[in-house]
Amino acid sequence: MTMRLIYPPRCLGCGGLVESDFGLCAACWSDTPFIGGVVCDGCGAPLPGGQRGETAHCDDCLRYPPVWARGRAAMMYAGQGRKLVMALKHGDRHDIAAPAADWMVEAAEPLIEAGMIVAAIPLHWRRRVKRGYNQSALLSRAIAKRLKRFDVIDQPDLLQRLKRTDSLEGKGREERHAILCDAISVTPRHIAKLQGRPVLIVDDVMTSGATFSAASIACIAAGAGSVSVLALARVGKAS
Repeated sequence: MTMRLIYPPRCLGCGGLVESDFGLCAACWSDTPFIGGVVCDGCGAPLPGGQRGETAHCDDCLRYPPVWARGRAAMMYAGQGRKLVMALKHGDRHDIAAPAADWMVEAAEPLIEAGMIVAAIPLHWRRRVKRGYNQSALLSRAIAKRLKRFDVIDQPDLLQRLKRTDSLEGKGREERHAILCDAISVTPRHIAKLQGRPVLIVDDVMTSGATFSAASIACIAAGAGSVSVLALARVGKAS
């Protein structure tokens, strides 16, 4: 009680007072574009109409079927969603990982399989040293902790980034995929553990899906079972 008086709970978004730790105030909650209703089973993009729980696919996933089996995201990369991702990624806001994992686990419910490996999209070691942490690994570890009842394997370092790639910002779909070709592989010491197991790959943002594709290809080539992907936020698709 004394600690709460000294350090009262603050909103993750604006820093205002809230009722519980790791929460959002009413204004920030309303500005956070959580994804609900019918979503694309391939990439998690929200879809108009339909019935909640039905299996549907967006036009992009029908035109370019993803390498992975199924995908989800907790929110859109806009408004408070973008601010939260940027704070986690570049603002050293590790406190965002725990509530973000709660939101992501809820979105990922249809993807979870017993005994699956929960892995993170890796950073190149130079970028990892410069930033001091991998935000995707923070998320994957928190997610694995919440999925213990499914006997998942927490393996944030399942994948490794073989080469430091240029920024993907502003790049088109084909260019992103070309840049990331052969950039990610399974860490050799984990290959035996991977055989036949389902994998859940976690990242902070999904844009074109190029990074998830490179990671999924690496897992499948190394002998994984089904591969699913999960992002905290996804960039909206052009209409």
